[in-house]
Amino acid sequence: MMILRHYITILFLMGWGWNSFAVKIEKKLLYDKHTLQDTYKYGKQERRFQWDKISMFLDSLEAFQERNDGYGMLRNYKNVNGEPPLTRKYVTNRYKQIQDSFGVNRYQGIPLYRLDDVRVPERYGRDGAYVSVISDSADYFQIIPVTFGGIWHVPKKYMKLIGPLSIKKVIFVDRTNQNIATLEQEGATWLVRSMNPITTGANRPPYQQPTPPGIYFIQRKLLEMLFLKDGSDEEGGFAPYASRFTGGAYLHGVPVNYPDNKLIEYSWTLGTTPRSHMCVRNATSHAKFMYDWAEVEKTLVIVFD
Repeated sequence: MMILRHYITILFLMGWGWNSFAVKIEKKLLYDKHTLQDTYKYGKQERRFQWDKISMFLDSLEAFQERNDGYGMLRNYKNVNGEPPLTRKYVTNRYKQIQDSFGVNRYQGIPLYRLDDVRVPERYGRDGAYVSVISDSADYFQIIPVTFGGIWHVPKKYMKLIGPLSIKKVIFVDRTNQNIATLEQEGATWLVRSMNPITTGANRPPYQQPTPPGIYFIQRKLLEMLFLKDGSDEEGGFAPYASRFTGGAYLHGVPVNYPDNKLIEYSWTLGTTPRSHMCVRNATSHAKFMYDWAEVEKTLVIVFD
């Protein structure tokens, strides 16, 4: 229920209540392969697209954009901007991974400081996270994260300013139902462009990590995202049409294991249970659709339960 609490925070932070949602959603698919119905069966389970939550997210995003002018993206892929300092409270798990008290890893994390204390970070933000920027000083930006609210100081080296923008494309990744929906705004209506099965990250550390909940920008695209064999420096294969949104998490097609090099359109594992290493696995043609359709630093990925 963590992500649900996050968008409740958004709604009430901005003075919105449960009955305020006026988002209009219509289906107008641009990609129609492997399309799922609104509700469908997986074994004995009934799964569905959570249009109620999707509507709430879109409504909250529109309100967030109306009330803020400047935006940015937190950045620290592979600690490129430096390993963040230890937070005030942290834990070290059995795999020697350090996390803050909210479960966010120090590796690839972004230090967030309280306004009254910039000596020790209070928590970490996630790479790729969408934030509003409310002021700037010599060394810090003051930001409001869209997911958990509050006003925080973040050192400038961990931020990329995006400027004023209006988000028109959003990709929704549902970890509970193992499905994905892409939506695009036209006028006052959000049009559903695709509805497909996926596989998200499994919680089997140290190599397999859950796809982290949150709201992120598409940051980069790779025609082929190379991956290593677990516990090795040896290349194991590639994932096609990869779009990175946070840390090492990509939206991508069915992985190809070396020595094979031919693309695979579909896997029976799609739409079943979390199995990947943090990424969101799609049918390869759907990954290509998103690769072509989603604009870098203009498209959001929302991961929720």
